[in-house]
Amino acid sequence: MYPANDGGMPQPLMSNDSSGIDDLDSLLSTGDTTEKPYTVFIGHNLGHRVFVMNIPFHEFYSISEVANDVEAGAVAQRPLDKTHANNLAKYMLKGLVSAARIALQSQGKPIPDAFERIMRKLGDQSYFSLQPIVCNIREIPLGGGSPSNGGIRGSRLTSAEDGSTASFKVYLSERNLLWVIDGQHRRYGADIVMNFLESVRQGGTYPARSPILYPDKGESISADEVYVWNEAFKAARTFSTVTVEVHLGLKLDQEKQLFHDLNKLGKKVNPSLALDFDGSNPVTQFIKKNVLENGIVRASEKETRDWSQDGGEVAMKDLVSITSIAFLNKSNASGATPAIVDPKAYIVESLWHHIASIQGFGEERAKEKTIAAQPVVLKALAKLTYNLNFSNRRPGHADEQFELLMSKIEEIDFSHSNPVWRYYDLTKEEVDKYNLSYLYKWLPDDTTTANRDVGSYQAGFMRFGSKHNDIFPIIGDMIRYQVGLPSRHNHA
Repeated sequence: MYPANDGGMPQPLMSNDSSGIDDLDSLLSTGDTTEKPYTVFIGHNLGHRVFVMNIPFHEFYSISEVANDVEAGAVAQRPLDKTHANNLAKYMLKGLVSAARIALQSQGKPIPDAFERIMRKLGDQSYFSLQPIVCNIREIPLGGGSPSNGGIRGSRLTSAEDGSTASFKVYLSERNLLWVIDGQHRRYGADIVMNFLESVRQGGTYPARSPILYPDKGESISADEVYVWNEAFKAARTFSTVTVEVHLGLKLDQEKQLFHDLNKLGKKVNPSLALDFDGSNPVTQFIKKNVLENGIVRASEKETRDWSQDGGEVAMKDLVSITSIAFLNKSNASGATPAIVDPKAYIVESLWHHIASIQGFGEERAKEKTIAAQPVVLKALAKLTYNLNFSNRRPGHADEQFELLMSKIEEIDFSHSNPVWRYYDLTKEEVDKYNLSYLYKWLPDDTTTANRDVGSYQAGFMRFGSKHNDIFPIIGDMIRYQVGLPSRHNHA
């Protein structure tokens, strides 16, 4: 396909004879018995020859390897993060079920209700795609070489219409492993998915041990669900592919450099923008459909630091964090499923309606008008919502307590001047003056390691600190005190 190059620069395509056989230096017509043909496009990424190829989803794991095991050889990869790989596996599984559904639609076949039921539990979204995986074929001459010196055999595929080059066919043998430079978690995730599909097709029940890709763990699989998984398995083995960019003959130091460049030179997406664009997670879906579209709250790309410029919006990343605490008791939406979110949605939507009713919230310069415009205060309300509705340790009469909280939320003094918020900075005389002598019973006692530095009161504004996870439980205790909810602490 390409003859020897000078200094790594590509030379014109040449053909050895009328047979149409081309070379990566000078291709031979023979190869070893383990060779398998792949159709590729040849490119020159910043001048370096690469193959771009599509490999069946189920096949990629078996023909690739990752250099992240120091005992197995030279390391050119970071350690595998199995949690990240499991999350990617869940995404891939959704993509394969969606692909199977699309295939049935294109063939004019009926779509069983089980497809929608399974996609609802997995978390449907508008589109699925995996970014290309970047690999290297080692132990060949840089750029591909020729079979005579350990290179790769190949041939040109021409267009039937005008004889122009359409693509190339290369022959990879078992010694031509694809060493993953960028994509090891996608590779591992793909293997998890194939193991899951094999298990559900043959076992009759959903896997009950980690990794859990489907929420009905340990439950029997119905006949119509088996049909869905069979179609997803078929998609993985036939038309669903992984796009791979293959570099040729890179040495270890070049692999490491490429890994660095691919992973460190990119700019991270703004968290709020990423969450705003994400239509897959049920928590973000809830926020968009139940909170934003209903006009309860307005979202912004980032939090306004200058309170005089505050337009009353809540940063999308904070909306997700607050809402995740209410649903999941954690400040991120990972692990959320429709099965968890849907039954709780009406309660969390009620919380946001009541938050929107707080005086000054959502208005221009909201942060100057009310402390409730600070995300840490909303996290405190979200935590109370979770504890009184969804916690396994919810107290007796929790329903009545939550109803009391919601009914009195507009009566709570969320002003900056309320001395409750600066209790830890008050003198004993000031505590007596403001009738806060019993507030300590609602707060962590002196034997705990709770952070008492909740914030500072300056120039008439109460600014809470940045260590939200330490602070919002204490703000929640202060809210309990003002509403008349029982203390969560047992003071002597």
